Amino acid sequence: MFLATSKPPFFPLIFYSSALGFPSLPGGSSGGVRMELVRKLGRKCCVVQSVDKNRKLEVIEAGDNVVSGEDVFDQVSAGAKVPPDHLLIMVNGIIGSAADWRYAAKQFVKRLPDKVIVHCSDCNSATLTFDGVDRMGERLAEEVLTVVQRWPEVSKISFIAHSLGGLVARYAIGRLYENVPIRRSSNLLQNDSEQSLEQLFEAKIGGLQPVNFITVATPHLGSRGHRQLPFLCGLPFLERRAPQTAHWIVGRSGKHLFLTDNDNGGRPLLLQMVNDTENIKFMSALGSFKRRVAYANANFDQVVGWRTSSIRRQHELPKSNLLVKDEKYPHIMYVERETSDAIQNGISSVDIPQNLEEEMIRGLTQVPWERVDVSFHKSTQRYIAHTTIQVKNYWLNSDGADVVLHMIDNFLL
Repeated sequence: MFLATSKPPFFPLIFYSSALGFPSLPGGSSGGVRMELVRKLGRKCCVVQSVDKNRKLEVIEAGDNVVSGEDVFDQVSAGAKVPPDHLLIMVNGIIGSAADWRYAAKQFVKRLPDKVIVHCSDCNSATLTFDGVDRMGERLAEEVLTVVQRWPEVSKISFIAHSLGGLVARYAIGRLYENVPIRRSSNLLQNDSEQSLEQLFEAKIGGLQPVNFITVATPHLGSRGHRQLPFLCGLPFLERRAPQTAHWIVGRSGKHLFLTDNDNGGRPLLLQMVNDTENIKFMSALGSFKRRVAYANANFDQVVGWRTSSIRRQHELPKSNLLVKDEKYPHIMYVERETSDAIQNGISSVDIPQNLEEEMIRGLTQVPWERVDVSFHKSTQRYIAHTTIQVKNYWLNSDGADVVLHMIDNFLL
């Protein structure tokens, strides 16, 4: 039994009741728990009509406190004495919406009903995705704080973001990051050792314990550079012109992706985001998660190149002899467990980066990443790999279902 909320009146709270063949809610009164859930969500809701044509729709007025996005969860687990304690935020990409993650959200709740509550963000949808990574990140941070208040039982938080949404999520967690005191002991305060001082604080994202930070086909290194925007076919003329014209099409987001922004004479935003700044602790926030994972399309993604989505240099991309085929996950071709490129390749932090891409790689790999390389080479849906990897629409992108399953099976609770 799933609940999903979004903007009224056309995307109401949806859930199945016991009339559909499911057991009644705990406590003997489904109405009481239902109203409590509605109270938390603060919006209109209705029960989906069952296959029984005689079943009537039930509409409950629940106030006007509307927040963008959709909450997907198991209503029995949410109403239990020990409800799910893990909040998963899903973030859409450019010109996307909360609906883009609906399939994946339902799969997470179906397989982990008593573990997770999924919120599909919708504060940056459609043309709002042209506003730039910073403005979108600010909106996402505000939305997350509102969702956290709505679910006071949760203690952990994770993110899964697609495409541009991965950059937005990286910005938002920087805004949401804080070091929270965990205990104040006079003995520890008098001890000057670095280890003791670290024990006094615990990193939190939005007041919650950060666990998984997962990006899917995200241009971490931007779209500037050879074949980082594959539909340009690697043609030098087009790749030179793209940075000059991208903002005409996708606004400030285009400037950020091509590193042509210089607000107030500062460095491009994506370069700022590979280190902590005075106001926003980008890398401290990213490093606070127990795991960071980058899913990347190795081929046929016309929007985001393999290097930028996997945070690798060209010579680090897996060779064909390293590729594997897993019957359970037929489109997962290579998995690289937690590694830090700066350590793995013996790169000194004092070396001067040769170009902007190298600077971003070195900055981002200050923390370990898992890489999961995906290939739809033999799929009929390969030419829409950028959305298939996410299963944006099941009827068009169903071959990406094993990628979603891989995310769930490896999700750290």
